[in-house]
Amino acid sequence: MTIDELPVAWRLSPEDVQAGWRALWWTVGPAGELAVMLVQRRYLSRDKYPRGWIGWRAETPFDGELVITSGQEQRRIPVEGIDMQPSHLALLPGSRFLLASGRTHRDTEGAWWKNVVVYSPEGRPEGALCIGDDIPALVTDRSGDIWTAYGDEGIYGNHPESGAGLAGWNTRGIATWAPEGRLPDWPLEGCTAATEGESVWLVWYSPKGTFLTRITPSTGEVASYRSPVKAPDGFAVRGTRVVLTSRDHY
Repeated sequence: MTIDELPVAWRLSPEDVQAGWRALWWTVGPAGELAVMLVQRRYLSRDKYPRGWIGWRAETPFDGELVITSGQEQRRIPVEGIDMQPSHLALLPGSRFLLASGRTHRDTEGAWWKNVVVYSPEGRPEGALCIGDDIPALVTDRSGDIWTAYGDEGIYGNHPESGAGLAGWNTRGIATWAPEGRLPDWPLEGCTAATEGESVWLVWYSPKGTFLTRITPSTGEVASYRSPVKAPDGFAVRGTRVVLTSRDHY
């Protein structure tokens, strides 16, 4: 089967486009459900670069609508008054979800700014937490823990958990997992992430190459494999098969 022959799981409908909606962030949840956050065009602005959807920027505060697709079923959840610049969307157990900014900073009292907001099934904020600085990759697992891979500014910055390159968190903002010497090299930059069953996959690169690290939270097992694609920005896995994609062509 070629890429052109693959079934389309979701696309923004002509009616949504006509109504002014644009798709900005998306994720695939631990159960395989697809979630896409839509934002009205009137909230958006952009510079000349980068091109495509990734170049859109929402002016805060803004409203959105979360579309969750699972099989033939689709749910839409209004989300009002989003007062952050999200980099990531992820699903949590009990129909909750989160929005996360990739960056954080210290306030005047030295506390780290909370860069994650957790939302109820009805789209209302439930809580906020900090999960480190410079996050190019984020995913959630079946139990609701959050897994992150960091960029070089986070790894060589001042946030303690970011310095290890990869981390696991609970929704109270407590770090629950760190590599502790179980990686083939020290990460330099996170690339992408995915979940499959009970496993979490974090993709990252270092001077030694790009690696796919599989973490099994229930047992603590960690295994890393060399990636056949250098620094991919898209990753999907099922069984012994993976798909790796790169937005940039050389």
